[in-house]
This record gives sequence, structure tokens and C-alpha cells, in this order.
Amino acid sequence: MPLKVRRVVTGHDSEGRAVVLSDGPPPQCGVDPEVNVGIAELWATSEFPASNKGNQEAVPDPLPIAPGTRGTVFRVVEFPPEQEDVPNTEAVQTYLRNQGAVTPERPRHPGMHKTHTVDYAVVVSGRVDLLLDEEEVTLQAGDTVVQRGTFHAWANRYAEPCLVAFILVAADSTT
Repeated sequence: MPLKVRRVVTGHDSEGRAVVLSDGPPPQCGVDPEVNVGIAELWATSEFPASNKGNQEAVPDPLPIAPGTRGTVFRVVEFPPEQEDVPNTEAVQTYLRNQGAVTPERPRHPGMHKTHTVDYAVVVSGRVDLLLDEEEVTLQAGDTVVQRGTFHAWANRYAEPCLVAFILVAADSTT
């Protein structure tokens, strides 16, 4: 499943003119073998308000799932169709915890997790099911989600891959 994402980053030259700083694939783009999803890490910030100074790459390696307490993360994820072989729940849950996510005691899906963020998600192509504690919603291209720090998972039970763009913004958590 080759993930093809082009990232264009703008900035300023030494005379203050708007220029393209980079144009091509993001520095971290490919299939994460731990969870078998395609991930393109596009940009991250660590403070609010974000700074537009400098021309440095803003995607640390590795980039955890969620940003720090005052940051943001912008990524694209391609969820492949789920196979009949269900992933090892404990292995996926351990991976998610190691990436800074909180996992439930008894997950209803291997990918069930939450972060201390508000997440803006846009389904770019395909279909995917958003699983919550007891509900689920089928989403398709053009649908959006505002995910507010709840336990959730993404399940692609369909024949084609599903591409979703995510922007995660650090948030206070009440639960």
C-alpha cells in the first residue's frame, strides 16, 4: 500500500518574500508495520501561538500520536481494509500506549484509544467506521469528524483503502 502524499511548505527568503521551502513527500511517509496503516506526518507545532519564524523542518522523528500540551499535529492516514485476521489486540494497545495514547481497560477494537486533544478529521477517500464506546458511525469521502478526547477506533471494513486527514490540537481533558 504505497502512500503518496505531496507536501508543499512555504516560508520567507532572506528578503522577506514568500517562497516555497520544500515541495515533495514529507520526511516521514510510509506504512507503519506496527499497526499496518499508511502514515504521512505533515507538520507539528509545540507551542501556542505557533511560530512562523525560521525555515527548519517541523516534524520530529519519531512523532508521537498526539502533540505536546500546547501543540498540534497534521497528518494523513491511509487505513487498509481490515483482514479476516484480527490484529493482536495487546500488541496494538501496547503500541498506542508507547505512542502517548490512553487505552481502555477492555477495548472493543484493537485500535481503541484516546488522546488529550481535539481532533479534526476529514475523510478524503473511501469509507471507514468510527467506533466509540457503544456507538459507531460510517463515514465516507467528504465527511468530517470533530473528535473531542473520547475513546475511539477507526475500522475499515470495506474493500478499498480509506484516506483520512487529521489535525490534532492539544486540549484540556475532563475525563
